[in-house]
Amino acid sequence: MQYDQIIGLESIKNYLDKTIVSGKIPHAQLFVGDEGSGALPLAIAYAQQILCQSSKNPDACHLKCDKLAHPDLHFSFPITTTDFVKKNPVSDLFLDKWREIIAISPYFSLFDWMQYLGVENKQGLINKAEADNIAKKLSVKSYEGGYKIMLIWMAEKLHNSAANQLLKLIEEPPENTIFILIAEDEDKIIKTIRSRCQALYLPKISEENLVKTLVKEKEISEKEALKIAHQANGNYNKALSILAKSGKESTFEKWFITWIRSAFLATNPAVIENLIDWSNEIASSGRETQKQFLQYCLQFFRQALLLNYKAEKLVYLETETPNFDLKKFAPYVHGKNIIEINNTINDAIYHVERNGNAKMIFLDISMKLTKLLHTKEN
Repeated sequence: MQYDQIIGLESIKNYLDKTIVSGKIPHAQLFVGDEGSGALPLAIAYAQQILCQSSKNPDACHLKCDKLAHPDLHFSFPITTTDFVKKNPVSDLFLDKWREIIAISPYFSLFDWMQYLGVENKQGLINKAEADNIAKKLSVKSYEGGYKIMLIWMAEKLHNSAANQLLKLIEEPPENTIFILIAEDEDKIIKTIRSRCQALYLPKISEENLVKTLVKEKEISEKEALKIAHQANGNYNKALSILAKSGKESTFEKWFITWIRSAFLATNPAVIENLIDWSNEIASSGRETQKQFLQYCLQFFRQALLLNYKAEKLVYLETETPNFDLKKFAPYVHGKNIIEINNTINDAIYHVERNGNAKMIFLDISMKLTKLLHTKEN
């Protein structure tokens, strides 16, 4: 993967190139960027530049890297048991799928990855067996005599046992070994690992760059690209999803607005039954879908808050549900309830991640948020 395949991030690309030219490549780096910002493709392109700049045969090196088949470029990512890997899952068993999804689009999310594996009802982790495998790979000399590079995608999914096992290796790696960790939420990585990595923070993709890319790559009009880029809010993966008219966002909107409308009538016993049915419907989806939906709820409330406080330029959310007006809903989200709303949803995400009873989690959040929406600002 080459730098010109990555959207924007020009100053960061220049900085990374300087580390290669100067020979001052940090042995442990952490790329932090929101979903769809390009952290994974940037890390792959950077690794390719490192491996090929000193190669005796640069053309062959680039060809192997383009195919994600360079013997000194290693990948680790969240995995779980599937229909074809029933026990002891490690990343090496999923490399064909990994190469396929990157070829489709390297801006994919963890949710997309779990769906691609056909296991959206499970949560991906980087386990202790994977940490053992990483240590084994890096204990041998590089195949081509230069650097060995280990890319760990979604490093926040490192299980504590795996993180603790890798700690010493990241602190004192074998000669000519580079770790590049990639994360969306660095706070979920144990502090001892974070402190040993040089962090690089990626901004969201600018609306201008999103528009240019959509017009060039997807051959759509600038007007349509502008609308999509505005809704995507710097997330190229979301832009592609909107362009493909993915059902995920529309399903989340349907769930959210069904709940909102029930919330305002919750004193009616029949509506309570509706909320129970609502909770059961969401609970029947996979846990990754449930987490994605809760993140969507956070986004929806934040957008409503911005609209309520007249920050229209920051509002990118556009709803498609008939007879629902975001402007009319916005006054119900304000300074008196937004913190508790955020805390309630984040608590739900925490419990979903820990395999709590989904029906109870969503019924509980339903009742709490119903009460919070009726909180008066004054």
